[in-house]
Amino acid sequence: MVGLATVFGAGGGTSSYEEIENTDLIVLWGSNARETHPIFFHHVLRGVRRGARLYAVDPRRTSSARWADVWLGIDVGSDIALANAIGREIIASGLENRTFIERATTGFEEYRACVEPYTLERAEEITGVPRDVIRELAHAYAKADRAQICWTLGITEHHNAVDNVLALINLGLLTGHVGRYGSGLNPLRGQNNVQGGGDMGAIPNKLPGFQDIEQDAEARRRFEEAWGCEIIPKRGLHLTQMFEAMQHGELRALYVIGENPATTEADAGRAVRLLRGLDHLVVQDVLMTQTAELAHVVLPAALAWCEAEGTVTSSERRVQRVRKALDPPGQARDDLWIIAELARRLGRDWGHPTAEEAWDELRSLSPMHRGMSYRRLEEMGGIQWPCPDEDHPGSKFLHARLWEEDPAKRGRPAPFSPVEWEPPVDALTEEFPIRLTTGRRLDSFNSGVQSNLYRSPLRWGETIDLSPEDALRLGLAEGETVRVVSRRGEVLAPVRIDPSLRPGLAFMTLHFPDQVNTNLLTIEAWDPKSGTSEFKATAIRVEKVPERAAAAAGS
Repeated sequence: MVGLATVFGAGGGTSSYEEIENTDLIVLWGSNARETHPIFFHHVLRGVRRGARLYAVDPRRTSSARWADVWLGIDVGSDIALANAIGREIIASGLENRTFIERATTGFEEYRACVEPYTLERAEEITGVPRDVIRELAHAYAKADRAQICWTLGITEHHNAVDNVLALINLGLLTGHVGRYGSGLNPLRGQNNVQGGGDMGAIPNKLPGFQDIEQDAEARRRFEEAWGCEIIPKRGLHLTQMFEAMQHGELRALYVIGENPATTEADAGRAVRLLRGLDHLVVQDVLMTQTAELAHVVLPAALAWCEAEGTVTSSERRVQRVRKALDPPGQARDDLWIIAELARRLGRDWGHPTAEEAWDELRSLSPMHRGMSYRRLEEMGGIQWPCPDEDHPGSKFLHARLWEEDPAKRGRPAPFSPVEWEPPVDALTEEFPIRLTTGRRLDSFNSGVQSNLYRSPLRWGETIDLSPEDALRLGLAEGETVRVVSRRGEVLAPVRIDPSLRPGLAFMTLHFPDQVNTNLLTIEAWDPKSGTSEFKATAIRVEKVPERAAAAAGS
Protein backbone atom coordinates (compact mmCIF):
# COMPACT_ATOMS: atom_id res chain seq x y z
CA MET A 1 0.00 0.00 0.00
CA VAL A 2 2.85 2.38 0.80
CA GLY A 3 4.22 2.59 -2.75
CA LEU A 4 0.87 3.29 -4.39
CA ALA A 5 -0.07 5.76 -1.65
CA THR A 6 3.27 7.56 -2.08
CA VAL A 7 2.73 8.15 -5.80
CA PHE A 8 -1.04 8.43 -6.14
CA GLY A 9 -2.24 9.29 -2.63
CA ALA A 10 -4.30 6.09 -2.19
CA GLY A 11 -3.03 2.59 -1.51
CA GLY A 12 -5.32 0.60 -3.78
CA GLY A 13 -4.90 -1.26 -7.05
CA THR A 14 -5.79 0.96 -9.97
CA SER A 15 -7.87 -1.53 -11.99
CA SER A 16 -10.80 -3.93 -11.76
CA TYR A 17 -10.59 -7.68 -12.23
CA GLU A 18 -12.79 -7.24 -15.28
CA GLU A 19 -10.05 -5.21 -16.95
CA ILE A 20 -7.62 -8.13 -16.76
CA GLU A 21 -9.99 -9.93 -19.13
CA ASN A 22 -9.95 -7.01 -21.58
CA THR A 23 -6.31 -6.00 -21.72
CA ASP A 24 -3.63 -6.74 -24.31
CA LEU A 25 -0.70 -7.62 -22.06
CA ILE A 26 -0.44 -8.93 -18.49
CA VAL A 27 2.73 -9.03 -16.41
CA LEU A 28 2.57 -11.26 -13.31
CA TRP A 29 5.59 -10.04 -11.35
CA GLY A 30 6.47 -12.02 -8.22
CA SER A 31 3.03 -13.60 -8.25
CA ASN A 32 2.10 -17.27 -8.48
CA ALA A 33 -1.57 -16.32 -8.83
CA ARG A 34 -2.57 -19.78 -10.06
CA GLU A 35 -1.97 -21.12 -6.54
CA THR A 36 -2.13 -18.10 -4.26
CA HIS A 37 -4.94 -16.10 -5.92
CA PRO A 38 -6.82 -18.80 -7.86
CA ILE A 39 -10.04 -16.80 -8.28
CA PHE A 40 -8.16 -13.85 -9.73
CA PHE A 41 -6.23 -16.23 -11.99
CA HIS A 42 -9.48 -17.20 -13.69
CA HIS A 43 -9.71 -13.58 -14.86
CA VAL A 44 -6.13 -13.85 -16.14
CA LEU A 45 -7.00 -16.98 -18.10
CA ARG A 46 -10.03 -15.26 -19.64
CA GLY A 47 -7.74 -12.46 -20.74
CA VAL A 48 -5.26 -14.92 -22.21
CA ARG A 49 -8.03 -16.72 -24.09
CA ARG A 50 -9.14 -13.38 -25.51
CA GLY A 51 -5.65 -12.76 -26.85
CA ALA A 52 -3.70 -11.06 -24.05
CA ARG A 53 0.00 -11.87 -23.98
CA LEU A 54 1.14 -13.10 -20.54
CA TYR A 55 4.62 -12.55 -19.07
CA ALA A 56 5.61 -14.12 -15.74
CA VAL A 57 8.53 -12.68 -13.75
CA ASP A 58 9.39 -15.18 -11.04
CA PRO A 59 12.48 -17.03 -9.75
CA ARG A 60 10.51 -20.30 -10.05
CA ARG A 61 8.79 -21.64 -13.12
CA THR A 62 5.54 -21.80 -11.19
CA SER A 63 2.20 -23.20 -12.27
CA SER A 64 1.32 -19.61 -13.23
CA ALA A 65 4.49 -19.24 -15.29
CA ARG A 66 3.63 -22.38 -17.21
CA TRP A 67 0.62 -20.53 -18.65
CA ALA A 68 2.78 -17.59 -19.74
CA ASP A 69 3.95 -16.81 -23.24
CA VAL A 70 7.30 -15.84 -21.71
CA TRP A 71 8.80 -16.70 -18.31
CA LEU A 72 11.53 -14.41 -16.98
CA GLY A 73 13.40 -16.56 -14.43
CA ILE A 74 14.76 -13.74 -12.32
CA ASP A 75 17.30 -14.17 -9.53
CA VAL A 76 15.73 -13.52 -6.13
CA GLY A 77 15.97 -9.89 -5.07
CA SER A 78 16.97 -8.40 -8.44
CA ASP A 79 13.57 -6.93 -9.36
CA ILE A 80 14.66 -3.29 -9.31
CA ALA A 81 17.54 -4.00 -11.68
CA LEU A 82 15.12 -5.67 -14.11
CA ALA A 83 12.50 -2.91 -13.87
CA ASN A 84 15.13 -0.20 -14.31
CA ALA A 85 16.57 -1.98 -17.34
CA ILE A 86 13.09 -2.24 -18.88
CA GLY A 87 12.63 1.49 -18.26
CA ARG A 88 16.00 2.32 -19.79
CA GLU A 89 15.28 0.22 -22.89
CA ILE A 90 11.90 1.91 -23.35
CA ILE A 91 13.54 5.35 -23.17
CA ALA A 92 16.49 4.38 -25.39
CA SER A 93 14.07 3.09 -28.02
CA GLY A 94 11.90 6.20 -27.91
CA LEU A 95 8.87 4.26 -26.73
CA GLU A 96 8.01 6.37 -23.66
CA ASN A 97 4.69 8.23 -23.65
CA ARG A 98 6.04 11.78 -23.79
CA THR A 99 2.62 13.41 -23.79
CA PHE A 100 1.56 11.65 -20.59
CA ILE A 101 4.96 12.19 -18.94
CA GLU A 102 4.96 15.94 -19.60
CA ARG A 103 1.34 16.45 -18.64
CA ALA A 104 0.81 14.10 -15.69
CA THR A 105 4.16 13.35 -14.00
CA THR A 106 7.17 14.94 -12.36
CA GLY A 107 10.77 13.83 -11.92
CA PHE A 108 11.25 12.20 -15.31
CA GLU A 109 14.78 13.53 -15.88
CA GLU A 110 15.93 12.25 -12.49
CA TYR A 111 14.39 8.87 -13.32
CA ARG A 112 16.09 8.81 -16.72
CA ALA A 113 19.46 9.49 -15.06
CA CYS A 114 18.83 6.76 -12.47
CA VAL A 115 18.05 4.00 -14.98
CA GLU A 116 20.77 4.95 -17.50
CA PRO A 117 23.41 2.63 -15.99
CA TYR A 118 21.02 -0.36 -16.12
CA THR A 119 21.92 -1.56 -19.59
CA LEU A 120 20.53 -4.83 -20.92
CA GLU A 121 23.97 -6.39 -20.43
CA ARG A 122 24.24 -5.27 -16.81
CA ALA A 123 20.68 -6.35 -16.10
CA GLU A 124 21.35 -9.82 -17.49
CA GLU A 125 24.38 -10.10 -15.21
CA ILE A 126 22.40 -9.04 -12.11
CA THR A 127 19.08 -10.77 -12.79
CA GLY A 128 20.02 -13.86 -14.77
CA VAL A 129 17.36 -12.97 -17.38
CA PRO A 130 18.72 -12.98 -20.97
CA ARG A 131 19.02 -9.50 -22.43
CA ASP A 132 16.90 -10.37 -25.48
CA VAL A 133 14.03 -11.40 -23.20
CA ILE A 134 14.31 -8.15 -21.22
CA ARG A 135 14.21 -6.23 -24.50
CA GLU A 136 11.18 -8.19 -25.66
CA LEU A 137 9.19 -7.41 -22.51
CA ALA A 138 10.19 -3.73 -22.61
CA HIS A 139 9.02 -3.29 -26.19
CA ALA A 140 5.86 -5.37 -25.76
CA TYR A 141 4.80 -3.46 -22.63
CA ALA A 142 5.50 -0.04 -24.12
CA LYS A 143 3.78 -0.79 -27.45
CA ALA A 144 0.68 -2.45 -25.99
CA ASP A 145 -2.50 -0.39 -26.24
CA ARG A 146 -3.55 -1.68 -22.79
CA ALA A 147 -1.27 -3.38 -20.27
CA GLN A 148 -1.45 -4.51 -16.65
CA ILE A 149 1.31 -5.15 -14.09
CA CYS A 150 0.16 -7.32 -11.17
CA TRP A 151 2.36 -8.18 -8.20
CA THR A 152 2.15 -9.74 -4.79
CA LEU A 153 4.43 -10.99 -1.99
CA GLY A 154 7.26 -11.86 -4.39
CA ILE A 155 7.72 -8.11 -4.70
CA THR A 156 6.77 -6.95 -1.22
CA GLU A 157 8.47 -9.46 1.11
CA HIS A 158 11.92 -7.92 0.71
CA HIS A 159 14.01 -5.47 2.72
CA ASN A 160 13.43 -2.92 -0.08
CA ALA A 161 9.77 -3.80 -0.68
CA VAL A 162 8.46 -0.29 -1.30
CA ASP A 163 11.32 0.49 -3.68
CA ASN A 164 10.40 -2.66 -5.61
CA VAL A 165 6.83 -1.41 -5.95
CA LEU A 166 7.99 2.08 -6.94
CA ALA A 167 10.16 0.57 -9.69
CA LEU A 168 7.07 -1.07 -11.18
CA ILE A 169 4.95 2.07 -10.82
CA ASN A 170 7.66 3.97 -12.71
CA LEU A 171 7.05 1.69 -15.71
CA GLY A 172 3.34 2.52 -15.66
CA LEU A 173 4.08 6.25 -15.58
CA LEU A 174 6.70 5.92 -18.31
CA THR A 175 4.25 4.34 -20.74
CA GLY A 176 0.95 5.86 -19.62
CA HIS A 177 -0.36 2.47 -18.54
CA VAL A 178 -2.36 3.87 -15.64
CA GLY A 179 -5.57 5.84 -15.32
CA ARG A 180 -7.19 4.20 -18.36
CA TYR A 181 -9.55 1.24 -18.72
CA GLY A 182 -7.49 -1.91 -19.31
CA SER A 183 -4.19 -0.42 -18.14
CA GLY A 184 -3.11 -0.43 -14.53
CA LEU A 185 -0.88 -1.29 -11.58
CA ASN A 186 -2.35 -3.88 -9.26
CA PRO A 187 -1.15 -5.46 -6.01
CA LEU A 188 -2.85 -8.78 -5.26
CA ARG A 189 -3.34 -8.74 -1.51
CA GLY A 190 -1.73 -11.51 0.50
CA GLN A 191 -4.73 -12.26 2.71
CA ASN A 192 -8.48 -11.79 2.75
CA ASN A 193 -9.49 -8.18 3.52
CA VAL A 194 -5.93 -6.84 3.74
CA GLN A 195 -7.17 -4.02 1.53
CA GLY A 196 -10.10 -3.42 3.86
CA GLY A 197 -7.84 -3.33 6.91
CA GLY A 198 -5.69 -0.66 5.32
CA ASP A 199 -8.76 1.28 4.22
CA MET A 200 -10.00 1.29 7.82
CA GLY A 201 -6.76 2.82 9.14
CA ALA A 202 -4.76 -0.28 10.13
CA ILE A 203 -1.64 1.56 8.96
CA PRO A 204 0.62 3.41 11.44
CA ASN A 205 0.25 6.86 9.87
CA LYS A 206 -3.28 6.74 8.46
CA LEU A 207 -6.78 7.36 9.69
CA PRO A 208 -9.61 5.53 7.87
CA GLY A 209 -9.81 6.44 4.20
CA PHE A 210 -6.01 6.91 3.90
CA GLN A 211 -6.19 10.29 5.66
CA ASP A 212 -2.78 11.18 7.04
CA ILE A 213 -2.71 11.38 10.83
CA GLU A 214 0.30 13.72 10.89
CA GLN A 215 -0.37 16.03 7.94
CA ASP A 216 -4.16 16.24 7.54
CA ALA A 217 -5.32 18.59 10.30
CA GLU A 218 -8.84 18.86 8.89
CA ALA A 219 -9.26 15.07 8.98
CA ARG A 220 -8.03 14.98 12.57
CA ARG A 221 -10.53 17.68 13.48
CA ARG A 222 -13.43 15.64 12.03
CA PHE A 223 -12.40 12.51 13.92
CA GLU A 224 -11.89 14.43 17.16
CA GLU A 225 -15.35 15.93 16.85
CA ALA A 226 -16.94 12.55 16.16
CA TRP A 227 -15.01 10.60 18.79
CA GLY A 228 -14.81 13.25 21.52
CA CYS A 229 -11.08 12.88 22.09
CA GLU A 230 -7.78 14.31 20.92
CA ILE A 231 -6.13 12.66 17.89
CA ILE A 232 -2.39 12.88 18.50
CA PRO A 233 -0.65 13.76 15.19
CA LYS A 234 2.00 11.08 15.51
CA ARG A 235 2.44 7.87 13.55
CA GLY A 236 2.39 4.60 15.43
CA LEU A 237 4.50 1.46 15.10
CA HIS A 238 4.11 -1.20 12.44
CA LEU A 239 4.40 -4.88 13.40
CA THR A 240 8.15 -5.18 12.93
CA GLN A 241 8.76 -2.01 14.95
CA MET A 242 6.61 -3.47 17.71
CA PHE A 243 8.97 -6.42 17.97
CA GLU A 244 11.92 -4.01 18.00
CA ALA A 245 10.22 -2.13 20.85
CA MET A 246 9.67 -5.41 22.72
CA GLN A 247 13.34 -6.22 22.37
CA HIS A 248 14.29 -2.84 23.86
CA GLY A 249 11.78 -3.12 26.70
CA GLU A 250 9.71 -0.22 25.39
CA LEU A 251 6.59 -2.28 24.65
CA ARG A 252 5.40 -4.47 27.50
CA ALA A 253 1.79 -5.36 26.56
CA LEU A 254 0.29 -6.51 23.26
CA TYR A 255 -3.26 -6.99 21.99
CA VAL A 256 -3.29 -9.33 18.97
CA ILE A 257 -6.44 -9.63 16.83
CA GLY A 258 -6.56 -12.29 14.12
CA GLU A 259 -2.77 -12.54 13.75
CA ASN A 260 -0.35 -15.36 14.52
CA PRO A 261 3.09 -13.72 14.76
CA ALA A 262 4.58 -16.60 16.75
CA THR A 263 4.85 -18.49 13.47
CA THR A 264 4.37 -15.88 10.74
CA GLU A 265 7.13 -13.48 11.80
CA ALA A 266 10.60 -13.89 10.30
CA ASP A 267 13.17 -15.40 12.66
CA ALA A 268 10.37 -17.12 14.57
CA GLY A 269 12.62 -18.16 17.44
CA ARG A 270 13.26 -14.50 18.26
CA ALA A 271 9.56 -13.66 17.86
CA VAL A 272 8.49 -16.33 20.37
CA ARG A 273 11.15 -15.23 22.89
CA LEU A 274 9.89 -11.66 22.73
CA LEU A 275 6.23 -12.66 23.02
CA ARG A 276 7.03 -14.82 26.05
CA GLY A 277 8.78 -11.87 27.68
CA LEU A 278 5.76 -9.54 27.63
CA ASP A 279 4.08 -8.50 30.86
CA HIS A 280 0.66 -8.99 29.29
CA LEU A 281 -0.38 -10.64 26.01
CA VAL A 282 -4.02 -10.68 24.88
CA VAL A 283 -5.01 -12.70 21.79
CA GLN A 284 -8.40 -12.44 20.11
CA ASP A 285 -8.87 -15.18 17.51
CA VAL A 286 -11.16 -17.87 16.17
CA LEU A 287 -8.73 -20.72 16.88
CA MET A 288 -6.09 -21.56 19.48
CA THR A 289 -3.11 -20.41 17.45
CA GLN A 290 0.53 -20.78 18.49
CA THR A 291 0.39 -17.12 19.57
CA ALA A 292 -2.76 -17.72 21.62
CA GLU A 293 -0.98 -20.53 23.45
CA LEU A 294 1.50 -17.91 24.73
CA ALA A 295 -1.20 -15.45 25.84
CA HIS A 296 -2.21 -14.43 29.34
CA VAL A 297 -5.77 -13.85 28.10
CA VAL A 298 -7.52 -15.40 25.09
CA LEU A 299 -10.72 -13.80 23.76
CA PRO A 300 -12.57 -16.28 21.52
CA ALA A 301 -13.88 -14.47 18.44
CA ALA A 302 -16.58 -15.25 15.90
CA LEU A 303 -15.77 -16.20 12.32
CA ALA A 304 -16.17 -12.88 10.52
CA TRP A 305 -17.25 -14.46 7.23
CA CYS A 306 -20.24 -16.44 8.53
CA GLU A 307 -20.88 -15.64 12.22
CA ALA A 308 -20.99 -11.84 12.05
CA GLU A 309 -22.34 -8.95 10.00
CA GLY A 310 -20.01 -6.54 8.25
CA THR A 311 -18.13 -5.76 5.07
CA VAL A 312 -15.03 -7.03 3.26
CA THR A 313 -12.90 -5.27 0.65
CA SER A 314 -11.14 -7.11 -2.17
CA SER A 315 -7.95 -6.31 -4.08
CA GLU A 316 -10.00 -4.46 -6.69
CA ARG A 317 -11.27 -2.06 -3.96
CA ARG A 318 -14.73 -3.63 -4.03
CA VAL A 319 -16.57 -3.37 -0.71
CA GLN A 320 -19.08 -6.20 -0.26
CA ARG A 321 -21.49 -7.17 2.47
CA VAL A 322 -20.82 -10.08 4.82
CA ARG A 323 -23.94 -11.63 6.34
CA LYS A 324 -24.31 -13.68 9.47
CA ALA A 325 -25.39 -17.27 8.75
CA LEU A 326 -24.58 -19.00 12.05
CA ASP A 327 -24.34 -18.17 15.73
CA PRO A 328 -20.77 -18.41 17.09
CA PRO A 329 -20.16 -21.46 19.28
CA GLY A 330 -19.65 -21.47 23.04
CA GLN A 331 -18.29 -18.23 24.44
CA ALA A 332 -17.08 -16.88 21.09
CA ARG A 333 -18.29 -13.36 20.36
CA ASP A 334 -18.32 -10.94 17.44
CA ASP A 335 -15.16 -8.79 17.32
CA LEU A 336 -17.31 -5.66 17.45
CA TRP A 337 -19.00 -6.85 20.67
CA ILE A 338 -15.64 -7.72 22.27
CA ILE A 339 -14.09 -4.33 21.45
CA ALA A 340 -17.16 -2.43 22.67
CA GLU A 341 -17.10 -4.40 25.94
CA LEU A 342 -13.40 -3.67 26.43
CA ALA A 343 -14.08 0.03 25.86
CA ARG A 344 -16.89 -0.03 28.44
CA ARG A 345 -14.71 -1.71 31.04
CA LEU A 346 -11.94 0.79 30.34
CA GLY A 347 -14.33 3.68 31.06
CA ARG A 348 -15.68 4.48 27.58
CA ASP A 349 -19.24 3.24 27.12
CA TRP A 350 -19.94 3.12 23.38
CA GLY A 351 -23.00 0.95 23.86
CA HIS A 352 -23.17 -1.94 21.41
CA PRO A 353 -23.38 -0.45 17.91
CA THR A 354 -24.49 -2.73 15.10
CA ALA A 355 -22.13 -3.40 12.20
CA GLU A 356 -24.22 -1.06 10.05
CA GLU A 357 -24.05 1.72 12.64
CA ALA A 358 -20.26 1.37 12.83
CA TRP A 359 -20.10 1.43 9.03
CA ASP A 360 -22.26 4.55 8.83
CA GLU A 361 -19.90 6.31 11.24
CA LEU A 362 -17.02 5.32 8.98
CA ARG A 363 -18.87 6.67 5.93
CA SER A 364 -19.39 10.00 7.70
CA LEU A 365 -15.63 10.35 8.25
CA SER A 366 -14.07 8.73 5.14
CA PRO A 367 -14.90 10.64 1.93
CA MET A 368 -14.03 7.71 -0.32
CA HIS A 369 -16.68 5.51 1.39
CA ARG A 370 -19.40 8.13 1.82
CA GLY A 371 -21.75 6.82 -0.86
CA MET A 372 -21.61 3.17 0.24
CA SER A 373 -24.72 2.61 2.34
CA TYR A 374 -25.64 -0.96 3.26
CA ARG A 375 -28.68 -0.59 1.02
CA ARG A 376 -26.56 0.31 -2.00
CA LEU A 377 -23.98 -2.41 -1.25
CA GLU A 378 -26.82 -4.94 -1.23
CA GLU A 379 -28.50 -3.61 -4.38
CA MET A 380 -25.30 -3.28 -6.42
CA GLY A 381 -23.51 -6.42 -5.24
CA GLY A 382 -20.64 -4.34 -3.90
CA ILE A 383 -19.14 -0.96 -4.80
CA GLN A 384 -15.56 0.02 -5.62
CA TRP A 385 -14.08 3.01 -3.85
CA PRO A 386 -13.88 5.91 -4.16
CA CYS A 387 -17.63 6.46 -3.98
CA PRO A 388 -18.11 10.00 -2.67
CA ASP A 389 -21.93 10.17 -2.59
CA GLU A 390 -25.03 8.03 -2.96
CA ASP A 391 -25.49 8.99 -6.63
CA HIS A 392 -21.99 7.78 -7.53
CA PRO A 393 -21.66 4.30 -9.14
CA GLY A 394 -18.24 3.61 -7.67
CA SER A 395 -14.90 3.67 -9.49
CA LYS A 396 -14.01 0.86 -11.88
CA PHE A 397 -10.47 2.24 -12.25
CA LEU A 398 -8.45 4.98 -10.58
CA HIS A 399 -6.53 8.10 -11.60
CA ALA A 400 -8.37 8.96 -14.82
CA ARG A 401 -7.75 12.56 -13.73
CA LEU A 402 -4.14 12.19 -14.93
CA TRP A 403 -5.44 12.21 -18.52
CA GLU A 404 -7.46 15.42 -18.14
CA GLU A 405 -6.30 18.31 -20.31
CA ASP A 406 -7.41 20.89 -17.75
CA PRO A 407 -4.64 21.18 -15.08
CA ALA A 408 -7.23 22.01 -12.43
CA LYS A 409 -9.05 18.73 -13.09
CA ARG A 410 -5.79 16.82 -13.46
CA GLY A 411 -4.67 17.71 -9.94
CA ARG A 412 -1.38 16.69 -8.38
CA PRO A 413 1.00 15.06 -10.87
CA ALA A 414 2.31 11.56 -10.19
CA PRO A 415 6.02 11.61 -9.34
CA PHE A 416 8.60 9.24 -10.75
CA SER A 417 10.60 7.58 -7.96
CA PRO A 418 14.23 6.84 -8.83
CA VAL A 419 15.30 3.70 -6.95
CA GLU A 420 18.55 1.74 -6.99
CA TRP A 421 18.98 -2.02 -6.84
CA GLU A 422 20.40 -3.57 -3.68
CA PRO A 423 21.08 -7.29 -3.25
CA PRO A 424 19.33 -9.29 -0.50
CA VAL A 425 20.64 -8.73 3.02
CA ASP A 426 21.29 -12.45 3.68
CA ALA A 427 24.25 -12.88 1.33
CA LEU A 428 25.14 -16.14 -0.36
CA THR A 429 28.56 -17.50 0.62
CA GLU A 430 30.45 -20.78 0.46
CA GLU A 431 28.98 -21.61 3.88
CA PHE A 432 25.42 -20.72 2.80
CA PRO A 433 25.37 -21.21 -0.97
CA ILE A 434 21.65 -21.81 -1.68
CA ARG A 435 18.96 -19.15 -1.91
CA LEU A 436 15.77 -20.17 -0.08
CA THR A 437 12.58 -18.42 -1.09
CA THR A 438 9.23 -19.00 0.61
CA GLY A 439 5.63 -18.95 -0.56
CA ARG A 440 2.28 -20.71 -0.54
CA ARG A 441 0.68 -23.70 -2.18
CA LEU A 442 -2.85 -24.00 -3.53
CA ASP A 443 -4.12 -26.38 -0.84
CA SER A 444 -2.99 -24.44 2.26
CA PHE A 445 -3.12 -20.98 3.79
CA ASN A 446 -0.51 -19.03 5.76
CA SER A 447 0.54 -20.76 8.99
CA GLY A 448 -1.92 -23.60 8.46
CA VAL A 449 -3.95 -22.94 11.61
CA GLN A 450 -7.17 -23.12 9.59
CA SER A 451 -6.28 -25.17 6.51
CA ASN A 452 -4.55 -27.95 8.46
CA LEU A 453 -7.85 -28.79 10.16
CA TYR A 454 -9.04 -30.63 7.05
CA ARG A 455 -7.49 -33.03 4.58
CA SER A 456 -6.71 -32.26 0.97
CA PRO A 457 -5.70 -34.68 -1.78
CA LEU A 458 -3.34 -31.96 -3.03
CA ARG A 459 -1.40 -31.72 0.23
CA TRP A 460 1.90 -33.45 0.88
CA GLY A 461 3.13 -31.66 3.99
CA GLU A 462 6.24 -29.57 4.32
CA THR A 463 9.31 -30.26 2.21
CA ILE A 464 12.39 -28.47 1.07
CA ASP A 465 12.10 -28.27 -2.69
CA LEU A 466 15.42 -28.50 -4.54
CA SER A 467 16.40 -28.48 -8.19
CA PRO A 468 17.40 -31.83 -9.72
CA GLU A 469 20.91 -30.46 -10.19
CA ASP A 470 21.33 -29.52 -6.52
CA ALA A 471 19.88 -32.82 -5.34
CA LEU A 472 22.34 -34.71 -7.54
CA ARG A 473 25.27 -32.56 -6.42
CA LEU A 474 24.41 -33.10 -2.76
CA GLY A 475 23.70 -36.81 -3.22
CA LEU A 476 20.07 -36.47 -2.05
CA ALA A 477 17.06 -38.59 -2.94
CA GLU A 478 13.37 -37.77 -3.08
CA GLY A 479 11.87 -37.99 0.41
CA GLU A 480 15.21 -38.07 2.20
CA THR A 481 15.26 -36.02 5.41
CA VAL A 482 17.93 -33.31 5.44
CA ARG A 483 19.06 -30.55 7.77
CA VAL A 484 18.41 -27.04 6.45
CA VAL A 485 20.63 -24.45 8.12
CA SER A 486 20.61 -20.65 7.97
CA ARG A 487 22.50 -18.03 9.97
CA ARG A 488 19.65 -17.99 12.51
CA GLY A 489 18.49 -21.57 12.95
CA GLU A 490 17.99 -25.01 11.47
CA VAL A 491 15.17 -27.43 10.71
CA LEU A 492 14.82 -31.00 9.47
CA ALA A 493 12.70 -31.47 6.34
CA PRO A 494 12.18 -34.09 3.64
CA VAL A 495 13.49 -33.38 0.15
CA ARG A 496 11.20 -32.86 -2.79
CA ILE A 497 12.89 -32.63 -6.18
CA ASP A 498 11.25 -29.92 -8.26
CA PRO A 499 12.23 -29.51 -11.94
CA SER A 500 10.75 -25.98 -11.92
CA LEU A 501 13.63 -24.80 -9.74
CA ARG A 502 16.94 -23.63 -11.13
CA PRO A 503 20.24 -24.70 -9.52
CA GLY A 504 20.97 -22.71 -6.37
CA LEU A 505 17.31 -22.01 -5.58
CA ALA A 506 15.21 -23.78 -2.92
CA PHE A 507 11.58 -23.36 -1.90
CA MET A 508 9.62 -23.92 1.33
CA THR A 509 6.25 -22.82 2.72
CA LEU A 510 5.06 -21.62 6.14
CA HIS A 511 2.02 -23.91 6.18
CA PHE A 512 3.20 -26.61 8.61
CA PRO A 513 5.06 -24.98 11.53
CA ASP A 514 4.35 -27.90 13.86
CA GLN A 515 6.10 -30.18 11.38
CA VAL A 516 8.78 -27.86 9.98
CA ASN A 517 9.02 -24.30 11.33
CA THR A 518 10.39 -22.62 8.22
CA ASN A 519 10.50 -19.18 9.84
CA LEU A 520 13.27 -20.35 12.17
CA LEU A 521 15.42 -19.89 9.06
CA THR A 522 14.21 -16.57 7.66
CA ILE A 523 15.84 -13.21 8.32
CA GLU A 524 14.29 -10.35 10.28
CA ALA A 525 15.80 -7.70 7.95
CA TRP A 526 12.90 -5.39 7.10
CA ASP A 527 11.90 -2.56 4.85
CA PRO A 528 12.00 0.75 6.78
CA LYS A 529 9.10 2.13 4.71
CA SER A 530 6.63 -0.75 5.06
CA GLY A 531 7.99 -2.88 7.90
CA THR A 532 7.87 -6.06 5.80
CA SER A 533 10.55 -8.65 6.49
CA GLU A 534 12.64 -10.28 3.76
CA PHE A 535 10.88 -13.67 3.76
CA LYS A 536 11.78 -14.22 0.10
CA ALA A 537 15.57 -14.24 0.38
CA THR A 538 17.30 -16.47 2.93
CA ALA A 539 20.79 -17.94 2.52
CA ILE A 540 20.95 -21.60 3.53
CA ARG A 541 22.92 -24.80 3.24
CA VAL A 542 21.49 -28.31 3.06
CA GLU A 543 23.16 -31.16 4.94
CA LYS A 544 22.67 -34.90 4.93
CA VAL A 545 21.71 -36.29 8.34
CA PRO A 546 22.39 -39.69 9.94
CA GLU A 547 19.65 -42.25 9.38
CA ARG A 548 18.79 -42.34 13.09
CA ALA A 549 18.16 -38.57 13.22
CA ALA A 550 16.17 -38.73 10.00
CA ALA A 551 14.01 -41.53 11.39
CA ALA A 552 13.35 -39.55 14.60
CA ALA A 553 12.33 -36.51 12.57
CA GLY A 554 9.83 -38.55 10.59
CA SER A 555 8.23 -40.24 13.60
